[in-house]
Amino acid sequence: MNERITPASDPATWGPAIDEAVNVVSRGGLIVLPTDTVYGIGADAFTPPAVQALLDAKGRGRHMPPPVLIADVATLDGLAIDVPVGARALATQFWPGGLTLIVHAQPSLAWDLGETNGTVALRVPDHPTALALLRRTGPLAVSSANTTGNPAAVTAEGAYEQLGDVVSVYLDAGDAPGQVASSIVDATGGTLRLVRAGAVSLDQLREIADVEAPAS
Repeated sequence: MNERITPASDPATWGPAIDEAVNVVSRGGLIVLPTDTVYGIGADAFTPPAVQALLDAKGRGRHMPPPVLIADVATLDGLAIDVPVGARALATQFWPGGLTLIVHAQPSLAWDLGETNGTVALRVPDHPTALALLRRTGPLAVSSANTTGNPAAVTAEGAYEQLGDVVSVYLDAGDAPGQVASSIVDATGGTLRLVRAGAVSLDQLREIADVEAPAS
């Protein structure tokens, strides 16, 4: 087995794997972690060179900034300002889960995710390994674990085949449980707007808040 791929599916035994991933993140390195959608490549959101390394690993430019994964709804107010009531209700209902919210980023934060125009895309993943890691690391910039133009990896091995040794540790929790991408709601305008349909349907969103359909 590849020495960079480390089992991280059992809470009783994943401690050393999580420890190693936390150490890598703290040193500005890259990790691969499981989520409830696909595997993701992650870096400390507050270490700009690490975020740039993430983009480089994927072959992406700064015009495609990565979303940020957080451990709980309470972190929302630490990273965002002017969060609409409807967006907060959506977060409360669907986090952890397959919903990404685009919100106005706190202007005082010392991060550089790319060309975000003052916004940030936030999500709480519904995956025990990811949440255990995020509680230790804090917010992580995470994008799907693949090189641009290739399918997102649904296994740690599949991620390694694409990203190789540029990633220091791969947390292996088996097959990613859901292949459907998260739904994305833009909460930066006067109304909430569905940007990408995904794991949470428009009807489900509208049960909680007034959300506009995607532009056709």
